[in-house]
Amino acid sequence: MSYTDIKAKAESWLQPVFDEQTRKEVQDLLQNNPDELKESFYKDLEFGTGGMRGIMGVGTNRINKYTLGKNTQGISDYLKKQFPEEDLRVVIAYDCRHNSKELAQVVADVFSANGIKVFLFSDLRPTPELSFSVKHLDCHCGIVLTASHNPPEYNGYKVYWQDGGQLVPPQDTEIIETITALGYDEIKFEPKKELIELIGSEVDEVFTKASIENGSFNTPASAKEDLGIVFTSLHGTSITLIPRVLEQAGYSNLKIVEEQREPNGDFPTVDSPNPEEPEALQMALELAETEKADIVIGTDPDGDRLGVAIRDLTGNMVLLNGNQTMLIMTWFLLEQWEEQGKIKGKEFVGSTIVSTPMLRVMTESYGVEYKEGLTGFKWIAKMIKDHPNLQFIGGGEESFGYMVGDFVRDKDAVTATLLVCEIAAQMKANGSSLYQKLLELYQTHGFYKEELISLVKKGIDGAEQIKQIMIDLRENPLSEIAGEKVVLVEDYESSKAFEYGLTETKMKALEVPRSNVLIYYTENGTKVAARPSGTEPKIKFYISVNAPLDKVENYLQVEKELSEKITLIRSELKLA
Repeated sequence: MSYTDIKAKAESWLQPVFDEQTRKEVQDLLQNNPDELKESFYKDLEFGTGGMRGIMGVGTNRINKYTLGKNTQGISDYLKKQFPEEDLRVVIAYDCRHNSKELAQVVADVFSANGIKVFLFSDLRPTPELSFSVKHLDCHCGIVLTASHNPPEYNGYKVYWQDGGQLVPPQDTEIIETITALGYDEIKFEPKKELIELIGSEVDEVFTKASIENGSFNTPASAKEDLGIVFTSLHGTSITLIPRVLEQAGYSNLKIVEEQREPNGDFPTVDSPNPEEPEALQMALELAETEKADIVIGTDPDGDRLGVAIRDLTGNMVLLNGNQTMLIMTWFLLEQWEEQGKIKGKEFVGSTIVSTPMLRVMTESYGVEYKEGLTGFKWIAKMIKDHPNLQFIGGGEESFGYMVGDFVRDKDAVTATLLVCEIAAQMKANGSSLYQKLLELYQTHGFYKEELISLVKKGIDGAEQIKQIMIDLRENPLSEIAGEKVVLVEDYESSKAFEYGLTETKMKALEVPRSNVLIYYTENGTKVAARPSGTEPKIKFYISVNAPLDKVENYLQVEKELSEKITLIRSELKLA
């Protein structure tokens, strides 16, 4: 889009349909800040992997009352076409970010102005409770105002459907088309206050009970009391529920990082409120050493991701990555189901195309079906919806999210926190540990080691750079990785997979929706995926390598070899 077109687009926001403060801010950009004007108006915010996220401010490429109001008006119009108008109900939650409460009220006002009954949480709540509430309150739709672990200047808007899962085809495309066709002057902002009902503790109690029922597995009371836990909410929403769930489940030896207890959208004690980042858990790790704790758990601002640290065989605290926590939790659930005689050949575990291949190997060793979808828990939720004849055991993805059963249809750090404590308590009571069990799983199923490399590319120029990287990878495909022949390339944008044999190349269709993801596989099982983030200005590279582990004692040597292989791959791809 040319600057002239961008300027004309911005000038349309000077019309009386926009409030005085918005018009003033747009006028200031037009007169004094052409660069920010371009960033704010060069495109419309789009729905990505985890809903819509963006920097707060004026403009079509920003989170504000008008962009979210337009979304909500479009959803209102769509709901009225799909369901009897007099029965429509929605539930809205929000996190700790700046303006989340105010934007949640705007969203509630627009729904009510359209004659739709609204349940609005009276204060901040974790995202998994919103997912749960959609079904619990028999709603047609749910909205949560959150930007997950993005920086403080961001906010966002996630949309959930009747099953408690995020929007997926065909509803997502149909709703986006409805929103796109709207003008800002069609947004109904004047609320019908009698249609807005505040909710709070009554839903908390039901969700807490459900979380404990799904995340508890007959751990002896003595084992629970003996497990030393350090928890941090990283200034986020999970402080409202996780301590309560753990205490009601019997975990009394719980220490909370007090400096990070208070919800705060500035996230003042961390550079990034992301439990994927080791620095985010530094204060919790320090407290764990003081308290001689067994496990550290930290959650992101909206309480759907968790980072876990445990003690290794020498007693040092080590951070697990998302693949490792997912493997441990899935193993434990599979064991429980097998012990209880519940595996009948109609169960499945779900994950995503960029997660560790080891999860498939382990799951299938129990005679359980493994299903794999695109990145994002909305696709795991869709698996449950599409296969009502199958029972969902659990599932997750590498980005530190996990879902226990299907009572929540999104990643759920509340129940996953309880689950990982159950496993740790039982392991400790039996003279073992989470770390020891992880090594044993590597010995049984193969040692898989993964690494994620994220390249940040901000703004218009950054978006073009990311686009060009993906073009280059497609037009100049790799034939070897770390000296290993590439035998399979999956291109999810074209929905085609190319299998390279000795004498011919076979092409097959990929039976999943299109997505801008490219994955290479080598003859020795090395996997490299490239994917632009759907929620941040990043392109992500996922590297997975593996080797046999004949005995636990050789773990460090094999890990060293796999780390060197990853370093080589990073160098070849110029990611070092």
